[in-house]
Amino acid sequence: MPERSVGARMIALVGPGGTGKTSLAEALLFAAGAVDRQGSVDNGTSTGDSSAEARARRGSTEINLLNFEFLGDRFALLDCPGSVGFAADGAYGLAVADLALVVIDPDPARAQLVEPMLRQIEALGVPHMIFVNKIDQAKGGIRDLLEALQPMSASTLLARQIPIREGEKITGFVDLALERAFHYRAGKASEQVDIPADLAEREAQDRFHLLEQLADHDDALLEQLLMDEMPDPSVVYADLARETRENLIVPVLFGSALNGFGVRRLMKALRHDAPAPEAAAERLSAKGGCAFVFKISHGGAMGRLALARVFGATLTEGADLKTASGETVRTGTLFAVQGEKTVKLAKAATGDVVAIAKAEGVKAGEWLGGTGKAPAIPFPAANYTLAITTRDRKDDVRLSTALHKLVEEDATLDWEQDEALHETRLKGVSDEHLNVTLARLKRRYGVAVDARQPTVGYQESIRRPVTQRGRHKKQSGGHGQFGDVVIEVKPLPRGGGFRFEDRISGGVVPKQWFPAIEQGVRDAMAKGPLGFPVVDVAVTLVDGSYHSVDSSEIAFRTAGRIAMSEALAAAQPHLLEPVHKVSVRTPGSATSRITSAIAGRRGQMLGMDSLEGWSRWDKVEALVPASELQGLDAELRSLSQGLASYEAEFDHLSELNGKLAEEVTHKALEPA
Repeated sequence: MPERSVGARMIALVGPGGTGKTSLAEALLFAAGAVDRQGSVDNGTSTGDSSAEARARRGSTEINLLNFEFLGDRFALLDCPGSVGFAADGAYGLAVADLALVVIDPDPARAQLVEPMLRQIEALGVPHMIFVNKIDQAKGGIRDLLEALQPMSASTLLARQIPIREGEKITGFVDLALERAFHYRAGKASEQVDIPADLAEREAQDRFHLLEQLADHDDALLEQLLMDEMPDPSVVYADLARETRENLIVPVLFGSALNGFGVRRLMKALRHDAPAPEAAAERLSAKGGCAFVFKISHGGAMGRLALARVFGATLTEGADLKTASGETVRTGTLFAVQGEKTVKLAKAATGDVVAIAKAEGVKAGEWLGGTGKAPAIPFPAANYTLAITTRDRKDDVRLSTALHKLVEEDATLDWEQDEALHETRLKGVSDEHLNVTLARLKRRYGVAVDARQPTVGYQESIRRPVTQRGRHKKQSGGHGQFGDVVIEVKPLPRGGGFRFEDRISGGVVPKQWFPAIEQGVRDAMAKGPLGFPVVDVAVTLVDGSYHSVDSSEIAFRTAGRIAMSEALAAAQPHLLEPVHKVSVRTPGSATSRITSAIAGRRGQMLGMDSLEGWSRWDKVEALVPASELQGLDAELRSLSQGLASYEAEFDHLSELNGKLAEEVTHKALEPA
């Protein structure tokens, strides 16, 4: 048996969306007696997924923190969202878990959906098991599923059970380690039965295969097998636990969360094989009494809470903890969390997962009170953007405050104020991600917004040099206004920006007016003749005249603007569109469809190669216009079982001509 800790062991439930992770969490709570009845996601009675947004979509939109005891051991469950838009919410929690329980469907055709999660778990070094849920709906065999999964796992997948079938229906299982058979009973513990006669031969073969897999990492066991000696059961159990903790094997169990099938057997496996918190502390190089903050939460009755895991020493309310920057944070009240409910704690033991009140300034991913390794989390790119405006202008200040809190909770959410385009932009992983964010914004903070597609940052430049005079003269009694300039305007190479110089001789324009002339030129460049900001031009002031009384800063600024506006119109203006370099990660089976989709968005292929370290995945690189990126993420996922993703960064401005340019220009010049 593993060394016992006074604190809880932390189990992260992870896996693709729709596999039933929250249902499994509810089944574990019920089987352990933590709740009186098993909650249902579909009926809105689950302990987890209690937010209005999660209830509305019948799926997790943020992590659920749950607790239960089983045979004297305490467990903290972190139920992590599986949907692409929300999956990153559990990333920091997964990094500090003792064991990850990967929940999957029994269909071998859907096996590939789990590969990104397996890669992340392996990169973090977290021991893990696989639970095949919905086994009562299985169409294929467990062997077929394991064969499909094994190329995606660096560790050996080890079947702990084989199914008992009655016709096409799975009615129970044989535990290969125990050499016992069990018959499922809905909502109850499985009933032990004799191993069916028609399974005896297969059970013997599969058990021997299990022992061979364990013997790959145990020389003494290997020697016993070579001598045709059957090992003592205690040796088998000890090897299962040790090799799981050392990431040498990945045990695979199965059942049905909704019916309670296999859930108690899973709990016994967790109790026996999940490492104690000290192993996670060692993996994370946690030193001294410390806590790792894996989530900031706003919006509940308790206000701002920092969800954290405790290592090394007992944590009490009012403790002074140092942050990585050296600042001291005093902890407020400690709470145990069960879904949306909280219970005040006097203290938290090492291993416990708690919510800390009043930990102001603390961020997710931060160590408190000690040192530790910062987990390297590959958060998905925020490729989806919406421009938002408040429906009531009085809410503008509240919008900023609310967005700050939402971003603090969600590492994949961001917002910015685009000054050039006068837009507030909200960025997220997917349209679903941002729609849930907007619903949360309204429900929690009372800020309703309108959302639309963001403006594409088109610009314009010129093709030929011109010389242009700009003259501003106005007389209205008393002092008038007079400014007169001649400028030369010429194109610069792409990316050349803007350059202003003078070649004035004889003092025809006093130097004191040069800054005003330059500002007038810039005024004209803010919106060129095609309706967009002008770039890549050089302007030289070459001549002009002034009046000793009527010339002024405003007069020369106006003259500069007039000259530049007329020069741009005469210099063959043309439209420029931003182009991004896009890097796509995709399963090889979808690569051809992905490249066709990119080509359909006016993309230019740069290259394609195998994705290093991944089984049958490709990396595709291309140049794609910014106007074509919106919705690309959703299209790529639809072509790849939800697996393909991309990252994009601005690369260059490219000339846009023809019908597309005409459409863009016409829209820009339409009256507001």
